[in-house]
Amino acid sequence: MGTARKPAVIAAVALALLIIFQVLLAAGLPMGRAAWGGEHRVLPANLRIGSLLAAVILGFAVFVVLASAGLIATGSRSRAVRVIAWIFAGYFCLNILMNLVSRSPPERYIMTPVATVVAVCFILVARSQTAGGHPGDEGRGNAGAGSDSDNGTGTNTGSN
Repeated sequence: MGTARKPAVIAAVALALLIIFQVLLAAGLPMGRAAWGGEHRVLPANLRIGSLLAAVILGFAVFVVLASAGLIATGSRSRAVRVIAWIFAGYFCLNILMNLVSRSPPERYIMTPVATVVAVCFILVARSQTAGGHPGDEGRGNAGAGSDSDNGTGTNTGSN
């Protein structure tokens, strides 16, 4: 796996687990002590809706991190995907801080490390995009990048 692909997969797996957790919270399972400040064992209706919204946002984050790493074809590696990857990196860094100051021990001791892993993965993926080239191009050498044997179009110019 390329340098951006491994952290993208790690982030996607962690996010998938968080999505499941948020859906279970929205369904009324008594897991509320690990979310939303830990004040409710079973979330009230407004926080259940919040959990559903969180699950949707986390699903979008999965798409962004996988697209940013070139693991999902988006038709192009747009600037918007790169910017959104950095926004999610910042969002998960803020999430770390919020979990650290929570009065809920499960948020502090479980969710903080999870948010840290996801934030670091997003930063690594986003940095791989801004470091030059496309994140999915690792391991392909200079193919299509204007090496000595091609003119940047993938065709040999014979000028070597």
